[in-house]
Amino acid sequence: MCGIVGYIGREQAAPILLEGLSRLEYRGYDSAGVAVFDAQAGALAVRKAKGRLQVLSDQLHGGADLDSTVGVGHTRWATHGAPSDINSHPQVSRSGKIAVVHNGIIENYAELKGFLQSKGVPFVSETDTEVVAQLIEYFYDGDLLAAVGRVLRRIQGAYALGILCADCPDQIVAVRKDSPLILGYGEGCNFITSDVTAILRHTRSVGYMEDGELAVLTREGIRCCNHLMQPIEKEIVTVDWEMDAAEKGGYEHFMFKEIMEQPEALRRCLSPRIREGEIVFEDFSLDQDYIKNMRRIYIVACGSSYHVGMVGKYHLERLTRIPVEVALGSEFRYMDPIVDDHTLVIVISQSGETLDTMAALREARRLGGHILSIVNVVGSSIARESDQVLYTWAGPEIAVATTKAYTTQLALLSLLALWLAKRLGTVPEEDFRSMLAAFQELPDKMEEVLSRREDIQYFASRYFNHDSIFFMGRNIDYALGLEGSLKLKEISYIHSEAYASGELKHGTISLIEDGTLVVALSTYSGLFAKAMSNVVEVKARGGSVLALTVEPRKAEMAQTADGVMTIPDIHNLLLPCLGVVPLQLFAYYVALMRGCDIDKPRNLAKSVTVE
Repeated sequence: MCGIVGYIGREQAAPILLEGLSRLEYRGYDSAGVAVFDAQAGALAVRKAKGRLQVLSDQLHGGADLDSTVGVGHTRWATHGAPSDINSHPQVSRSGKIAVVHNGIIENYAELKGFLQSKGVPFVSETDTEVVAQLIEYFYDGDLLAAVGRVLRRIQGAYALGILCADCPDQIVAVRKDSPLILGYGEGCNFITSDVTAILRHTRSVGYMEDGELAVLTREGIRCCNHLMQPIEKEIVTVDWEMDAAEKGGYEHFMFKEIMEQPEALRRCLSPRIREGEIVFEDFSLDQDYIKNMRRIYIVACGSSYHVGMVGKYHLERLTRIPVEVALGSEFRYMDPIVDDHTLVIVISQSGETLDTMAALREARRLGGHILSIVNVVGSSIARESDQVLYTWAGPEIAVATTKAYTTQLALLSLLALWLAKRLGTVPEEDFRSMLAAFQELPDKMEEVLSRREDIQYFASRYFNHDSIFFMGRNIDYALGLEGSLKLKEISYIHSEAYASGELKHGTISLIEDGTLVVALSTYSGLFAKAMSNVVEVKARGGSVLALTVEPRKAEMAQTADGVMTIPDIHNLLLPCLGVVPLQLFAYYVALMRGCDIDKPRNLAKSVTVE
């Protein structure tokens, strides 16, 4: 959510800012704005607009109307104050001398706003960000960094800030705490951004700001310091993936492209880690004594990553015989978790910047847990603060609704479960070999599922006009249903819920009536008979059933269900990896037929960096 881009160089800034912001539209936003230094006027020029970025771009004729070589831009997702031109960023101080773009939330903004108002400072917006701009000006006496430092000692919360001052036309000041901010190093130009995709057309050399760090960008370079204002050297890394990985490549939507990319993403994720009949995790190790003495595993995540954890719980407990608890990142700190030095805490996040998950990680570390993170973004905050990291190597994911990030997280967590079981001696060698072979078959079998996507499109055409849809399943199929239901509701806006099948008669069955659609998940053969019983219960009450099962069970399921989607049979460990693909496609085609904005669903953001 919310995107930041800043540029200082020799080219016209506004077109670069708008182009960069266009790369961040996937993050979710409701307004956009830019601020640049207008040399002729000797002042800051600020332009903002509610709605899509194109509205602002049209007003500025693609940025041509603003003649400047330094500026900051922002796409805002409303938190404090409704979407409006006034509440859009950049927010400016009362004299117009200070402009600020901000991701995050200032938790004590009300107190600070009251203080400033008592000093006669007027406010025009409802945002917490305006407090930062006004407070900088309040403390400013000609030394911008000193004023920013005084502000940082007073504000509380999460923030990534890009700051312009009319008196300092040849610099941008950047600050970060608990919200991602990246430095881009160019030739005769430099950048700040909340996501590297925004600046890849201009530079591949980046540095990741740490909490409490401040940076001053000029055309000649970037100076960084810590929270004590002591100079520090940033490690500069090179982004090695190609820009076309973040382009649609001829597909109508990023989501569909990313669904189709899943087999290749799985090959990148798995192939380097399976060698000569063994699982090999490079740059990763858990001491054998630690593994033997583990007493508990926590999986902490949010959204789809939480659903990965729900599947992972079944796999880890079955394979390692160690108790596993799955906790929402937003709840973990408040549940008084039982964590000690015998607890492995597996933190899962696609972006590596999810604020709730980051806070949970820090709480688990404070309590003595060993932190192992599964993330996609190299150098992200969660990766840097973990004891061990496993990268999914899924590549950039642009659509808000995750697909390939989910399947690579799930495959990697399942591989980790098998790796742990091998070291604990809780899996027979023959079973280990058969499971490892299944991992190697997984990408090809996923391509089989994708090759039959027209079957899923047909079912979507039959059921896209339903207003409420239920998903039900048992064991790993229940966990799979959670993700299938989320995919459907987040991009098609259809009310959808997932239930453990055995709970159907404990209340939910009262909602089943003529025509109610239930997606019955029955990929786990060990519980197929139980699943059939639930299908019969739904049919007896007039409901329609669209089933998902493995190909060998299709004929039997088709005798009762109204429609049957299938996946190739594979080891139980990897059934959810295959099973989620028809559910992703079903959600995509339903949303397409309902005319929804698939890549940018309303009210949602790709990376949630506020509580």
